[in-house]
Amino acid sequence: MATRIADSADVAADAVIGEGSSIWHLAQVREGAVLGADCVIGRGAYIGPDVRLGDACKVQNYALVYEPARLADGVFIGPAAVLTNDMHPRAINPDGSLKSVQDWEPVGVSIGYGASIGARAVCVAPLQIGAWATVAAGAVVTRDVPDHALMVGVPARQRGWVGQAGAPLQQDGDGRWTCPVSGTTYLSHGDTIREVAPNE
Repeated sequence: MATRIADSADVAADAVIGEGSSIWHLAQVREGAVLGADCVIGRGAYIGPDVRLGDACKVQNYALVYEPARLADGVFIGPAAVLTNDMHPRAINPDGSLKSVQDWEPVGVSIGYGASIGARAVCVAPLQIGAWATVAAGAVVTRDVPDHALMVGVPARQRGWVGQAGAPLQQDGDGRWTCPVSGTTYLSHGDTIREVAPNE
């Protein structure tokens, strides 16, 4: 499948765009960014310098992915979501001079395989979001997120677990959980959960 870049998109000459990826109208992909194969970058989305996206990532309309973010394969970033990169944002230095690139050290958000960030959610760096986790729309995440966790609210708190299909898991007792979509069984222990065979 051919790579598609809309005429109105702004893609840096040294950005690497994987085979089959699509970059839509008014999106911006900055210098040194690397997108894997089959990614979709929506209208007006922003991918910062040296950001890394794995294969089959979707960054929806007007989402902002600031450097040095790292997204594994299959990550979903919802419309207008923001991945930040500055722990102490200021426009100026204490002496009143305009802050420049040399005056601060960017910190990033890393997102694991298959995870999803909902519309208008904010992920406050530095932050690690686990594989298959889901951050609900409008949530503000300020601490690391375990694999398969469902995060809701401001600030975001864990409200359960989600399976690979994206649906919240249903608790069966004794730490066992079931995905209502796939029927897959999971076993939780403390702050972790793992997929298990039904008879395990």
